[in-house]
Amino acid sequence: MKTFQKNKEDFICENCGFEVRGSGYTNHCPGCLWSKHVDVNPGDRQENCEGMMEPIEMELKNEEYSVWHKCFRCGFKRKNKLSEGDNLDILTDLN
Repeated sequence: MKTFQKNKEDFICENCGFEVRGSGYTNHCPGCLWSKHVDVNPGDRQENCEGMMEPIEMELKNEEYSVWHKCFRCGFKRKNKLSEGDNLDILTDLN
């Protein structure tokens, strides 16, 4: 079973309205860091929940930043790596 599928998609953030240009690895809005619960495994678009996922916590490990998201609808949590171009100012509000 695949645990990651590259899926290049552009989307409009349902939280802030930012027009996101996907890279195939994009899983959250770079403007507000919010995500959407659409994957069972990254990129597969098999999750039916489709709840909005709030950035709730920042993590720094091996000099790499990640953000934890929590789904408003079902409570699911997932960690995602931050990307170049993400609004890192928001991270200071998370911890």
